[in-house]
Amino acid sequence: MTQVISIQVSGHGEIQAQAGERLVLALERGGVDILHRCGGVARCTTCRVTFEAGEPDAMTAAEYDKLQEKNLLDSARLSCQIECAAGMSVTPLQTARSSGLEPGKAPAEQMEPEPVWTTRPGASTEG
Repeated sequence: MTQVISIQVSGHGEIQAQAGERLVLALERGGVDILHRCGGVARCTTCRVTFEAGEPDAMTAAEYDKLQEKNLLDSARLSCQIECAAGMSVTPLQTARSSGLEPGKAPAEQMEPEPVWTTRPGASTEG
């Protein structure tokens, strides 16, 4: 049985999610019109968020590469590349409403591309 957790979303209050669910999908299901243009495969940065609390230390190589390419590595994360966990508090940086853009195809339930995990820059690696 999957654990139900709460995530704080700036401007939207608390949403419910499944532990391990893709954050972009949890945000959508929670009523947040998070923008995603590439279908959740880390080819753009429209689904980006910032963390007030609970930022995961793990990061996919696809997220790392895209954030580095766009010079966003230390200022945002891609919600399509993040698994939900208890204690998260996020701010969506682009929504369909605020941008005036339509979201792209719906992201898949599973992480795409197949995740290759690394540690995000600035993460504590001490146990």
